[in-house]
Amino acid sequence: MYLLQIDWDPIKYIDLGFFKLHFYSMMWIVAFILGFLITKRIYKNEKQSDESLDSLFIYSVIGIMLGARLGHVIFYQSELITEDFFSIFLPFSFKDGVRFTGFQGLASHGAAIGMILSMYLYNKKILKKSVIWILDRVVIAVALGAVFVRIGNFINSEIIGKYTNSDFGVVFKQLGETEARHPAQLYEAFCYVFVFLILFYFYWKTKKSEQQGFLFGLFLVLLWTVRFFVENVKEAQNIERADWLLNTGQLLSIPFVLIGLYFMFFYKPKAK
Repeated sequence: MYLLQIDWDPIKYIDLGFFKLHFYSMMWIVAFILGFLITKRIYKNEKQSDESLDSLFIYSVIGIMLGARLGHVIFYQSELITEDFFSIFLPFSFKDGVRFTGFQGLASHGAAIGMILSMYLYNKKILKKSVIWILDRVVIAVALGAVFVRIGNFINSEIIGKYTNSDFGVVFKQLGETEARHPAQLYEAFCYVFVFLILFYFYWKTKKSEQQGFLFGLFLVLLWTVRFFVENVKEAQNIERADWLLNTGQLLSIPFVLIGLYFMFFYKPKAK
């Protein structure tokens, strides 16, 4: 094995006999727990009630997970709609027999849309402040959660990078490979740490949280700028075409960056 080459062949789950505990699922659980703790501290600083925080957690989990799943199906695996419809919403495949698969196909673009829609409903029914006020705060936790989701992708040997054509990289043994690829998942996870730290700094150390939409916009710009550039070393997925000037992930990232810039520099909240 070369000094800069890693042979990656981990176990993906712990077999408890009656249930297989997948590490990918554990990463999502860690993401939501840490997100809850961070948002709890923010809500305490904003003098919001514990009841509103509990409701936020429920709305976030449902919105993000459902949005991420539907986003993956719509953008990357639309054949499931006709071939295995119920697997879209359940952690099982019903094609050629019933088997547990977990939710292995989750798209960050769909998760972002799901989060925004769930925060709209949460604000309308529970908090009654403004959707942007909520998004300015929850994106801090979401940025940290994204770190663990990408680590989960790495454990699962999915969303892999292109071949490095050198001694550097990761050999994904579970895919039956012998050549090194870019660990694109870890590139993203590493960058998302800084996205989280930047948002955390702007909330606690500046008055930018008083400028409605700024933190939400900054989150969109940072996160999807990272996504845009990391896509250059990612292997094309399903409907993506390597010979396009931009792949699907990059094309979907551009609108989020533009929306983020709008909220950072042009958005003006409506007067009460």
